[in-house]
Amino acid sequence: MATKQVECPSENKAGPVPAMMTGDPKATPVGIVVLQEWWGMNTQIQDCGKDISTGVKAVTIVPDLYRGKVTTDNEEAGHLMSNLDWAGAVQDIRACAKFLKAQGCKKVGVTGFCMGGALSFAGAALVSEIDAAAPFYGIPSPELCDVTSIKIPVQCHFAEKDDTKGFASPDEWKPLKPKLEAKLKSLEFYSYDAPHAFTSKTSPNYNKACQELAFKRMFEFFQKNLA
Repeated sequence: MATKQVECPSENKAGPVPAMMTGDPKATPVGIVVLQEWWGMNTQIQDCGKDISTGVKAVTIVPDLYRGKVTTDNEEAGHLMSNLDWAGAVQDIRACAKFLKAQGCKKVGVTGFCMGGALSFAGAALVSEIDAAAPFYGIPSPELCDVTSIKIPVQCHFAEKDDTKGFASPDEWKPLKPKLEAKLKSLEFYSYDAPHAFTSKTSPNYNKACQELAFKRMFEFFQKNLA
């Protein structure tokens, strides 16, 4: 499917959010917002958006939440993520979902990885235009949103060997699981024998078998809940 740059009007104080869109909303009634890791909107996440577009047969849109900033350095990535206006990023998710629906998509999902996984949860909780969410190894702060308030279908993906303490390690996701099970009406919760960022093909933690299984589950989840 063809990919092009678009701009979505956003209530984020940073202004419109630039994004890369794959597919034609007029030809495909399903849309998915794909959210970046802390590195920024790099080639890897753009390629991931293309893979998801093909796998789900959906239009995908990858917003540039950092608005042009990209890094390969851990320390700089940490600064970029810590300086992110998270509430503003939620408005960017809303902007992308509204853009896709205005273009012709009937339903819109959201997925993301690491920082984008946490924001996927937030989008599910706070953005009424989102119809299903598949967060990967990221949990938002309780100050941003209450994940147990989510009303839409959610499919979670976490890593058994995740060492991102305070964000997505087993110390965080294992207590989260029963809370979600008690509150959410439609929940799938998966964990994998892999480290953090196991789905990223450019990460030293990449695990091909786990990535392929997780994406198969995600594709089927979106096909079921966004049809």
